[in-house]
Amino acid sequence: MQAVILAGGRGQRLEPFSRVLPKPLFPLGDEAMAAILVKQLKKAGAVEIIMSLGYLADLVMAYFQDGGRFGLPIRYVVESEPLGTAGPLKTVTGLADDFLVVNADELTDLDFGKLFEDHCRFQADMTIAVQKKSAVAAFGMLEIEAGRVTAYKEKPSFDYWASMGIYALNRRCLALIPAGGRFDMPQLVRLIKERQGKVMSYESRDLWYDIGTLPDLASARQALARLNVPKRRSETSACPEGESGDEAGDPC
Repeated sequence: MQAVILAGGRGQRLEPFSRVLPKPLFPLGDEAMAAILVKQLKKAGAVEIIMSLGYLADLVMAYFQDGGRFGLPIRYVVESEPLGTAGPLKTVTGLADDFLVVNADELTDLDFGKLFEDHCRFQADMTIAVQKKSAVAAFGMLEIEAGRVTAYKEKPSFDYWASMGIYALNRRCLALIPAGGRFDMPQLVRLIKERQGKVMSYESRDLWYDIGTLPDLASARQALARLNVPKRRSETSACPEGESGDEAGDPC
């Protein structure tokens, strides 16, 4: 199994720290954010990792080098301009028939191996890891038919499926990605669907933090600290709602 880690973003919402440190190297516990991800992917069966870099790429390459200390080869592609969440895949050579794509800026204990296994079993063009979320509307919402108000709800809540930024793709999808310029995963999904391709979902209830802001980073650090606290069996309690972990407390 190969995995592409998308790690080229500037992390502007994490300033001022991201002015000197690329987001993949932000510390979570004793490790860089992306180092946790690399170890998880290796444990799940990855035999090679390709990192797509951009901002402060030299620092990321200096940290991970050839991947030797992580036990698997790591190679790199570097964007000369921002290419979005799908565009960088066009620049990667030597990809297998099916491979994983993972955003570097997240903490999760999702089973990458199971996601990949399901993707291959269903012979999908793309499989998207998703998680159910809830949101509350900022305003009262009305239903209107022919000018008449038929329903009125005060700031209702609603559920939706969120993309976790984790994908399994078949290599044939790469032909749909234009060369050069920004191109994102929603655009790729639309093109696959227009061509009657198969896009599957992988529903997850696992721990998942998308780390885009300083409060997100603080929350992820707290979650990792909880997971890393060893407890005797009698002391182990259920994880907070929406999170999961094992008794060993090791997410990677």
